[in-house]
Amino acid sequence: MATYAIGDLQGCMQPLHTLLSIIRFDAAHDRLWFTGDLVNRGPDSLAVLRFVKDLGNRAVTVQGNHDLHLLALAAGYAKKREDDTLDEILAAPDRKELIDWLRMRPLLYREDEYLLVHAGLLPQWSASQAAEFAAEVEAELHGVAADMFFAELYGSRPNCWDESLRGMDRLRVIVNAMTRLRFCTPEGVMDFKAKGEAAGAPPGYMPWFEVATRRSTDVRIIFGHWSALGMVIKPNLFALDTGCVWGGRLTAIRLEDQQVFQCACG
Repeated sequence: MATYAIGDLQGCMQPLHTLLSIIRFDAAHDRLWFTGDLVNRGPDSLAVLRFVKDLGNRAVTVQGNHDLHLLALAAGYAKKREDDTLDEILAAPDRKELIDWLRMRPLLYREDEYLLVHAGLLPQWSASQAAEFAAEVEAELHGVAADMFFAELYGSRPNCWDESLRGMDRLRVIVNAMTRLRFCTPEGVMDFKAKGEAAGAPPGYMPWFEVATRRSTDVRIIFGHWSALGMVIKPNLFALDTGCVWGGRLTAIRLEDQQVFQCACG
């Protein structure tokens, strides 16, 4: 049995099939961990969503910002964007089943020494704290008032963590850190505008994982979201978004031995 972590799919079904052939994925024994953003921008979001859902407990996926955007659209609390490719899901006969399944996915997943999250963690959070904060958001997502959660989700304020935060301000910081974070200050103030390479950090900011005082260095964090960053493989950090939807590559790493597998997406 092997576990493979796979970077952002964003509706790219054919590259996933190719990658699974390369790794010789055995659905009876192997497991797949996805870094979130299963959907949007690519051509086959509906097929990807159905495929991952049908894997059952052989697959783990966390919420990405595009996944949450789909959920907000389905709830009627988001505006369609020009580059969205989600209409096929929203018009599908199994729309409700797919949306309900996606809504129940975790914001963060932790198993043994690994932690799976879409974007990142704020430097003041330990892995255990991050899991607790993610659970607060998941309680809202999984609850009967989930639609109202999406009514107030969008926004970039507050842009830093404060334990005294309550209500949607608190939940919004948690969601934004785990699904949108790239750059922050050493104090954990987040920037949501810069999307380029790590060297292009705004003045006073740095990639979240380079903060010297980051408290989550005791786990191996697997994340995606940052296609301009590309693949980064370190002893306790695996960045796996290699821009498949932009014609780059789709990347998987086998957790048991850290062997990397890739396929072209152009």
